Amino acid sequence: MTAATAWVVVGSPDLVDEFPPTPAPTPSATAPEPVSVSVKQGQGVIEIGDALEDAGVIDSAIQFRVLVAFLGYERMLQAGDYELEPNMPVLQVVYRMRRGIISPNFVTLIEGWRLEQTADALDEQGIISREEFQKAAVAGNFDEFDFLSRLGPQTSLEGYLLPATYFYRRSDTAEDLIRQMLEAMDKGVTKELRSEALDEGLTMRGVLTLASIIEREAMVPEERPIMAQVFLKRLRIGWPLEADPTVQYALAQDPESVNEFGYWKTALTTDDLAVDSEYNTYRYGGLPPGPISAPRLDSILAVIRPAGTNYLFFVAKPDGSHAFAETLEEHQRNIEEFQP
Repeated sequence: MTAATAWVVVGSPDLVDEFPPTPAPTPSATAPEPVSVSVKQGQGVIEIGDALEDAGVIDSAIQFRVLVAFLGYERMLQAGDYELEPNMPVLQVVYRMRRGIISPNFVTLIEGWRLEQTADALDEQGIISREEFQKAAVAGNFDEFDFLSRLGPQTSLEGYLLPATYFYRRSDTAEDLIRQMLEAMDKGVTKELRSEALDEGLTMRGVLTLASIIEREAMVPEERPIMAQVFLKRLRIGWPLEADPTVQYALAQDPESVNEFGYWKTALTTDDLAVDSEYNTYRYGGLPPGPISAPRLDSILAVIRPAGTNYLFFVAKPDGSHAFAETLEEHQRNIEEFQP
């Protein structure tokens, strides 16, 4: 075996910034038709270069191999079904394959958004229709993920899609994009972390539900584990969570409320806090039926590994941080100070 044939595609290594990315082209009516090139695990660099040249993506397979060797990427190219363009600069092709960027098109799932907000954004950008995304975003379409196995087939994937930036091909369906988001969740919340949560009496759904509330509550990253401790202690002693974001989520199940106040009504009234919904944690004890937003990994880890504090209350300060208290008397003083 020659040194050249030993160049192979392996798994996804950590990414580094050897050189800046080439900006994604601006979509236009005259954009060239994409060229599909599949790179399989274990495929040699010579074979990859030949496939790229045969497809018209690059002019020279030899130049591709030389550049890969010069950059030291012989074992760093990533497998995937790439959407490329005719006559691309070789450096750009190598860069994309080094990082596993299957397409220049990308979409970012925003932390703290509810599923409808993501569906609206995808629709507005002309990527996937709102209806197609929402129809696809149910557990029954993705039975290959074991962390969804206990959910009913029509259970919404609210809270199960990990916030991140995702690359998509123009031929991708809603299922293709959602599968990427679920794969990211599966990779981020490992089986070891799920086992750690179960040891504390928390299912994956329970973790994501609580993390989704914290995602909407916390503005200061360091406060996430402290909020998790507060909510977990309240659950243990049978106190209601009394979390405003769950009320906001309940209100947004009414289209008229969404039209007037958006998905997250900011100024809640006494009547709002009394809304009859299982998501209203002022009115109903325990966790709500499911997640209310897309939590980032830090919020999820905060639930699995909460702070070692002993608080029962917190109140927002004007700067977005929170004052925590162990007793009701201390909490009342914090309210008088920060929310007169």
